[in-house]
Amino acid sequence: MNFNTEAFQKLTTIVGENYIFIDAETRLHFGHDETEDLSFPPQVVLKPANAQEISEILKVANQYKIPTTPIGARTGLSGGALSIFGGIGLSLERLNKIIEIDENNLQVTTEPAVITQVLREAVSQKNLFYPVDPSSMGSCWIGGNVAENAGGARAVKYGVTKDYVLNLEVVLPTGAIIWTGANTLKNSTGYNLTQLIVGSEGTLGIVTKIVLKLIPKNTHNVLLLVPFYKAEQACEAVSAIFRAGIVPSALEFMERDAIDWSVKYLEGISVDVKPEHQAHLLIEVDGNYPEILMQEAEKILVVVEQFEIDEVLFADTEDQKNALWKMRRGVAEAVKANSIYKEEDTVVPRYELPKLLKGIKEIGSKYGFQSVCYGHAGDGNLHVNIIKGSMSDSNWKIEVPKGIREIFELTVSLKGTLSGEHGIGLVQKNYMDIAFNKGHLELMERIKAVFDPNNILNPGKIFPDEL
Repeated sequence: MNFNTEAFQKLTTIVGENYIFIDAETRLHFGHDETEDLSFPPQVVLKPANAQEISEILKVANQYKIPTTPIGARTGLSGGALSIFGGIGLSLERLNKIIEIDENNLQVTTEPAVITQVLREAVSQKNLFYPVDPSSMGSCWIGGNVAENAGGARAVKYGVTKDYVLNLEVVLPTGAIIWTGANTLKNSTGYNLTQLIVGSEGTLGIVTKIVLKLIPKNTHNVLLLVPFYKAEQACEAVSAIFRAGIVPSALEFMERDAIDWSVKYLEGISVDVKPEHQAHLLIEVDGNYPEILMQEAEKILVVVEQFEIDEVLFADTEDQKNALWKMRRGVAEAVKANSIYKEEDTVVPRYELPKLLKGIKEIGSKYGFQSVCYGHAGDGNLHVNIIKGSMSDSNWKIEVPKGIREIFELTVSLKGTLSGEHGIGLVQKNYMDIAFNKGHLELMERIKAVFDPNNILNPGKIFPDEL
């Protein structure tokens, strides 16, 4: 890297003296996300105001070969926003406007630093619905959701971020500014660059405007909490619900420890968890006709009663529904507050969930670690929190990675893959050989080189070090 005085002066001219930072406190602030306890401060933090400023910054970065890392809300769990080579930390926080809600075409155009929940609430006021709701939706940004192809609880019925992105304004690493598609529901014109950018983790370009498809808002929902005496049976029930012809709007799995930790950590949650309960399913159905939703809920009861369950809780009020969702969304935060941990983001075809859960527990026993599992069971996405607890530092550093590799090998053997929604980033990249052969990875690297010939944009992410 050639980060000299001349380059610094050019960057200062682009953003202005008030939006360039080299002090230690700011650099440290932008040097971490929610990935374990990792910290990689950039050498300088820039806060551009628009796509044109970002374009000029990337031209300078290209000229001087300065690594440049796009930084969003820093809620990521794969280290995607970490400036592992120093260089420029490019905060997008000033690009924070909802530009237009198009009620006629059911679309919204937004900048990337809009909080996902703020966006959802804004379109909801127009009786429209943006369904993607990652657990961190109260703090994550829509641009980060695009970068990671975020999912969330309602992906099981409504899909993930990629299913709603119609068009993107993107600044390429060379400084060129392009729109990737069109604001249309159908588009067979050339390569699908929009979907190539979605989920590319900030390695191919920097998204500065996003056009999202919206749908009409449903008016009613029913929420059930089903306690199971056996965790594997809870996983088996997931596939059984779909085979019965029911498509829930959310279907979440929480094993016993996940609920215990969440209840202890969060205020205002009261759930009767008996000692013999091993897992719970949180099941939601939504629509516009309450009588139809109650019929679907009754069908769900018929299905789950084939398994060993306890009394099912129907959430009667909005407060009760909100408390149950708070419990589910708070699991990761509760685990982090109580222990050093690593979180993996496995995903398999939903019928294979029981085998995945059983295998994870067996692998944990083999390598001496405890795991807390929960996640979006309706789409086969199981989050695995590996707890350090009393494990020695040496075993944590040496044995746990071996166990993680076996978990991913099991996942792939079940026709799954390494990440459902968190991305690969920094912490999972050395497991990519499990999912892809060398030729496949080299093809991806060649695509990266076409977009970013000098490898300045978010380098050191996704691809294994040995490739």
